[in-house]
Order: sequence, then C-alpha cells, then structure tokens
Amino acid sequence: MSIDTDKITPRQVAASSLAGLIATGFGSGLSSVAPGTVGSLAAMLPAYLYVKYLPDSIGLIVSMMTIAVIVGIWACDRSGKQLGIADHPCLVWDEFVGQWLVLLAVPVSWAGWLAAFFLFRFFDIVKPWPVKSADQHIHGGWGVMLDDMLAAVYAVLILQLLQHQWPDLLLP
Repeated sequence: MSIDTDKITPRQVAASSLAGLIATGFGSGLSSVAPGTVGSLAAMLPAYLYVKYLPDSIGLIVSMMTIAVIVGIWACDRSGKQLGIADHPCLVWDEFVGQWLVLLAVPVSWAGWLAAFFLFRFFDIVKPWPVKSADQHIHGGWGVMLDDMLAAVYAVLILQLLQHQWPDLLLP
C-alpha cells in the first residue's frame, strides 16, 4: 500500500512507519489540543519508568539521551518531509527529549517534576533567543530537535537557580 504524500495526514504518518510512530511521540502528538503539551506529559511516563527500574548511571543516561537525539533527528526529518511541514505540530519527539533533559536537573519529586514540566513548556512556547532563532533558521530534523533542547537549557538554568536559592524547594 502506498500513501499519497500530497494528502498524507499525521495519523497516517504515525501508523505508516517506525519513524512516524517515534516522531509523533507514540501517537501523543496526534492530540487535537496542545500536542506539544500532551507530548511533554507523555514523556514523563518513560522517564518515571527509567527512574523506577533502571540503575542510576550517568553513562547509561548519556547514552540513552544521545540515542534519543539521533533517533529524533532522523524520525522528525523523515516524518516532516512526509507531511510537507518540517516542524509539524504532531511531531513531538523533540518535546520528549527536551522534557527528559529538564527532568535530569531536578530531584524525583512531584514538586521537582511539576516545576520541570511547566518551565520546559514555558520556554518551548515563549521561545526566547536563541530558541526562536533556531526554530526559524535551522530546518529538517536537526532544527525540530534543537529548539526544544535549547528551551530545556533555559528551564534547567532556572531550576538550578531555584535549587541554589532554596535547596529544599524541590525535594520530596
């Protein structure tokens, strides 16, 4: 079965390939309301499972994040080309990676994860410099991923400042 790329829908992209499934955040990006926010929320489940069941190893974390970025560049590039829009709203793997980066900066607590979620979403939506510049000028899968990773840096910086000023604020 071939898909007519002139009329392909996000649902067809998600269902047609592994790249589409990953790029749409396993379907979370198909939400008709706030797909980026839904993708960020969906990213918290695998992060929680990681924390609960896998060893706390910096090497494992770095390896998994590197793979997630590389796979995201490939999946978002391929899916964006299928959709004809490089950074289509249904492509939320960048939210997964960005959210995971921010979660690494806080203790595993409801306050830490809630702060990580809201700060990441804020910077991803507001897009301060250079986030907006990356969003506008870098294209393809790399561009899709980069602006969210930069938004994550802003969120991490704020979280680090908060934790420095009030060390117990985000603790369980």
